[in-house]
Amino acid sequence: MTKQDFKNLFEMHFAQVRNYVFVRSGNTELATDIAQETFLKIWEKQSTIQQDKVKGLLFKIANDLFISHYRKEKRSFEFFTHYHFNAVSDSPEDQMQFEQLKESYRSALENMPENQRTVFLMSRVENLKYSEIAEMAGIGVKAVEKRMTKALDYLRLNLNTNE
Repeated sequence: MTKQDFKNLFEMHFAQVRNYVFVRSGNTELATDIAQETFLKIWEKQSTIQQDKVKGLLFKIANDLFISHYRKEKRSFEFFTHYHFNAVSDSPEDQMQFEQLKESYRSALENMPENQRTVFLMSRVENLKYSEIAEMAGIGVKAVEKRMTKALDYLRLNLNTNE
């Protein structure tokens, strides 16, 4: 692949790849970064790429990069940072119990197997449908269902309180 071929490829597909990631993330800056990194990986692998399959490869790489970024973010913790106690109605005991639950949830998520955690966060935090998760993760819908079931069982087991 010559520099001109790469430039043409970039000009033809950069906006599509960026838009694809933007739809998934809702973040323009992140979408641009991932699209740029996608083309960097294409440039690095140029000798092993078949020209007729390059467009599909672009989207596959972008999807993989997005999922990797998503895993690193651990967005599930946003629920707890946005939750505020009502100082008038919540007792100190309620606040202490909430802090304990918050810590148990954080710990359970950190220790949950990565494939289960990813599916759980994509479903519960990003509100993605199982079919969307399956497409992004490159697995079947049944695999998403199984991972979600295991993730919920894991949380149920690890958040079980002795009340």
